[in-house]
Amino acid sequence: MNSVTYPGVSVIMPVLNEFNHLEAAVRAALAQDYLGEIEVILAVGPSKDGTENLVSQIIQAEKRVKSIVNLTGRTATALNLAIKESRFDYIVRIDGHSEIERSYIANAVNALRQRESEGVVNVGGVMAAEGITRFERAVARAMRSPLGVGSSRFHVGGDAGESDTVYLGVFKKSALLAVGGFDERYTRAQDWELNYRLRLNGGKIWFDPALRVTYRPRGDFRSLAKQYFEYGRWRRVVSRQHLGTVNLRYLAAPLAVAINALSLVLAMTNTYYFLAPVALYLASMILGGIVIGKSWSERALLPMVITTMHHSWGLGFLTSPKRLLVQGRLKANG
Repeated sequence: MNSVTYPGVSVIMPVLNEFNHLEAAVRAALAQDYLGEIEVILAVGPSKDGTENLVSQIIQAEKRVKSIVNLTGRTATALNLAIKESRFDYIVRIDGHSEIERSYIANAVNALRQRESEGVVNVGGVMAAEGITRFERAVARAMRSPLGVGSSRFHVGGDAGESDTVYLGVFKKSALLAVGGFDERYTRAQDWELNYRLRLNGGKIWFDPALRVTYRPRGDFRSLAKQYFEYGRWRRVVSRQHLGTVNLRYLAAPLAVAINALSLVLAMTNTYYFLAPVALYLASMILGGIVIGKSWSERALLPMVITTMHHSWGLGFLTSPKRLLVQGRLKANG
């Protein structure tokens, strides 16, 4: 087979404080069983954990890897800078704390090329959360369960087909440029927002369950709560900017927060039956943790983990200020 059969791909990776996982992520990208040319572009933000020194070591050891400076440290800016620097027509987006399987690029490029005539411009698969510590394993279990994150196929799997969004993604570069790349005003939810604009521009997003990316979850309650609070805040921003994009699944967590908060306030009047919704919710989380947990340590942590995810996301959604999207503008790459 020649280079026409196996087109070159540009792997773009936003990097910020990824010392613990970056080397494994880059190694996985370079160890692909793909016969076309691969370049890896690291868009490196100002890190505090030695990441920049590690990037220098990686570049010295591997000619296929290069880095660019992302002064803002923002993910969307990093991705746009890397797209602008890319040499090839197929863009593979991965994160510094994720690892792709050996066949990921080959399968994704093949799926994208097979469906280009149908208008598919982005192909992605499953966000296969896997933890190392006991806490991370519990979070991973929650992230791969409908009880924790709803029914999104990129979390829980499902049949191949068109989707609103996918995890990370393998893109046609021309499609990214046509919509102006990632919206740099977004701190979170930039993937969902980009995929919405790709679809609005006539493109299709394709989910393929054969594409799996190992994702490393947050390692403690504080960082997990902060992560999901930001998810909720920025998903509300998407709903404001693109009216009609919120469905019942996105409203479940905010509704749970509102009902539980109201129940607690009303219970303060000494009418304790108002605690019934809170009790029912907590009982559901405990039962759910027992059902989906694979070990007793997971079952012990899951109710608290899932409750943290639900209420952080819901609180972020409910308190998201309109000013979040005031600054900045949508940048195009050329």
